[in-house]
Amino acid sequence: MRRLLLATTLFATPALLAGCTRAERPAPAAVAQQTQTVGEAAVGPVTPAPAPAPQIGSFGFDVAGMDRSVAAGEDFYAYANGTWARTTEIPSDKSNFGMFSVLADLSQERTHSILEEARAEGSKIGTAYAAYLDRQAIDARGLEPIRPWLNRIAGITDTGAYAALAAEADRAGIPIPFATYVGQDDKNPEVYALSLAQAGLGMPDRDYYLSDEARLTETRNAYREHLARVLTLAGEPNAAERAQAILDFETAIARAHWTRVDSRDADKTYNKMTVADLTTRAPGFDFVRYFEGIGAPVDSVIVAQPSAVEGIAQLIADTPVQVLRDQLMVRSLDSFADVLPTAFDDAQFAFYGTTLSGTPEQQARWKRAVDFTSAALADEVSQEYVARYFPPETKAAADELVQNVIAAMGDRIRGLDWMSAETKERALAKLAAFTPKIGYPDRWRDYSNLEIRPGDAFGNNWRANQWAHNYNVGKLGQPIYRWEWGMTPMTVNAYANFGMVEIVFPAAILQPPFFDPNADPALNYGGIGAVIGHEISHHFDDQGSKYDATGQLEQWWTPEDLAAFEARTAALSAQYDAYEPLPGMRVQGDLTLGENVADLAGLTVAHKAYRDSLGGQEPPVLDGFTGDQRFYLGWAQVWRRNYREANLRQRLLTDPHSPSQQRTWVVRNLDPWYSAFDPQPSQQLYLEPAERVNIW
Repeated sequence: MRRLLLATTLFATPALLAGCTRAERPAPAAVAQQTQTVGEAAVGPVTPAPAPAPQIGSFGFDVAGMDRSVAAGEDFYAYANGTWARTTEIPSDKSNFGMFSVLADLSQERTHSILEEARAEGSKIGTAYAAYLDRQAIDARGLEPIRPWLNRIAGITDTGAYAALAAEADRAGIPIPFATYVGQDDKNPEVYALSLAQAGLGMPDRDYYLSDEARLTETRNAYREHLARVLTLAGEPNAAERAQAILDFETAIARAHWTRVDSRDADKTYNKMTVADLTTRAPGFDFVRYFEGIGAPVDSVIVAQPSAVEGIAQLIADTPVQVLRDQLMVRSLDSFADVLPTAFDDAQFAFYGTTLSGTPEQQARWKRAVDFTSAALADEVSQEYVARYFPPETKAAADELVQNVIAAMGDRIRGLDWMSAETKERALAKLAAFTPKIGYPDRWRDYSNLEIRPGDAFGNNWRANQWAHNYNVGKLGQPIYRWEWGMTPMTVNAYANFGMVEIVFPAAILQPPFFDPNADPALNYGGIGAVIGHEISHHFDDQGSKYDATGQLEQWWTPEDLAAFEARTAALSAQYDAYEPLPGMRVQGDLTLGENVADLAGLTVAHKAYRDSLGGQEPPVLDGFTGDQRFYLGWAQVWRRNYREANLRQRLLTDPHSPSQQRTWVVRNLDPWYSAFDPQPSQQLYLEPAERVNIW
C-alpha cells in the first residue's frame, strides 16, 4: 500500500545546508584576504564572487506574495500567500495552479526538448511522441483503428462472453466494473498477490450518482448528455435512451460501492479468499474466465470490498447485455479519445475536463504528447531526463537531509510521553528499516518487446497499455521488485510505500520552492524537509502504523498505546471536519486523516531537524524574519494553490488530501509556531494548548 503526497527546479548542488547556518559560512572579509597564485607568483588579494542568490526572493521566500494585512493567527495561508493568491490566475488549460504546477510545467518543458530531439533522431520515444502529435493523421483514419474492437463488443451475447471481453478490455487499459492489480500481499510482503476491487463508475465517486446536492445533480445530467454524445458520434441509434440505461446501471453500482473512508482502511480491505470461494459468493460474473483472460489464473485473490464486488457481479448478471455492451463501448471510446478523431477528444474533455474540473481549455497537443510518451515509455524518457537535469551531487545532498529528518523522527519517538517503551522499541525498529529512494531508480525497465509504430497513435497507446498490464501481472511468482519505483523522476511528488518500508522522492520535487541550495536553510527544512517528514510520518499515520518493520500488516502496538494514538487521530479528524472550503462542503476529516497526520508529524519532525542543525545557536534575522518564522513561511509557500470551484468540489469528495489552505493551517497545533508568530486567543487559528493535537 502506498500513500502519496499529492498535490506539483533548478537542482541542488552538493551544498545543501543540512547542518550549516549562514553564520557558519566564511565571512566575506576573510575570503577577501585569500590570494591566488599562478605558478609561484602571488597575484595579490582577490575579490570573491558574490554568493549565488536563491531562486526566490532574498532568502528563498516570496515576500511580495504575502498579505500582511491578514494576521498570521487569523489565516496563516493568507498571511503568507494572500497577494500571490489574489493576483495569480489559473492558466486556461488547468483546473488548479500552484507551486506543484510550476514545477510540473518545468518538467514538461524539459521533457519536451528531449522528445523533440528524439523525434528528429527517430528513436523509439521520438517515434511514439511524433505519432501522438500527428492529429491530422489521427483524424484521417477516423474510427478505423478501434472499429475491430467495437465490433467485438457488439458481438457479446451473454455474460460469459462479457467476462472474457472485459478481461481483454482490462489488458488494454479500458475501465470495467472491477479493478485488478498485482502488488505485495499485505500479510506476506515477500510475495506478490492479485487484488480485486470495486470499479465501474464513469464519474469520480458514488456521491456523484447518489447525492441530491444541486451541483452534483447538474453534473449527473451533463454526464448523461456526454454518454449520449459519445454513442451518437459512434453512429449508434437511440443514444439518449441508451445513455439513461448506462447511467441507471452505474447508479446501481454506486449504491453497492463502499465509501472512500471504508476503502482506505487497510484492515477492512484485506480479505483473502480462494477463487472458488469468490465464485460461490459472487456467481453473477465468471471470475475464473476473467482471471485467465487477464493472464492471472490464480487460486486465491485479495478482495478489497467483498460486498461491493458481490453486488456488482449480481448487477452484471441482472443487467441486459445491451447495456453492458454500451457501457463498454463508451468506456473504450473515452479511454482512447485522445488518439481518435477530434470530435471524440473534444467530447471527452468537455465533460471530464470542463464539467468535472472546470478547466476551460484543452492542453496543447505537444503537452499531451509529452505526457503520453512519458507514461508509455517511462523509463526510457526518465533516463534522458536524469542525465540532463539531476546530477549525482544533488542526490547525495538530498540523502543527507533525509537522514537528518529520519534522525529527528527517532528522537521524537523516544521522547513521546503517551507511548510505552515496548511500542517505542518497535517503532524505532521500523524507522531503522526505512529505505529512502532519492531522484531515480538504480535499475530501468526494458521496453524492447513493446512495439511502437510510426503514424499509429492508437495502436501505440493500445500496445503500451497491454505492455504495462502484462508487466504488472508478470510479477506473480517473482521475487519482490525492490528496485522499482511508482513514479518517474519527472514527477513533482513523493510517496511512502508501506509494504516496501520505503520513502521515495523523485528528482523533480528537489527544486525551489521545496529545495534550493542557495536558500536559507530554514526554507529548505520548511519545504523539502517537511515533505520528507511527511513521507516518513505516513508510515506512522492511521493506516501506515498498521504495518510493522517488515512491511507486514500486523498489529505491533500494545492496546493501551493504540487507544492513546487513536484518541489523538480522532481529535485531528474532528479538527478538519470543521473546515468548510466551499459553502455547504466540508473537509472530510476521516478521509483526509492519513495526510493530515503526515502533515502534522512531518512538519513537527522537520522543525526539530532544523533546530538540531543549528547546533544550539540562534539563526540570524533575515529581512525582519526569525529562523522559525522563515521555517513556517517555507511550509506555507509550497502549498500555494488556486482552485477552480468544480475542481475543489471534486477534491472535497474524493481527495484524501485536504485543500492547500487547510494543509497550511496545520501549524495551529504546533507550539513553536505560536512562539514565532504570537497569534492571539481571539484569532481564528488560535487553539488553547490543551486543544492542540500532538501525535508524533
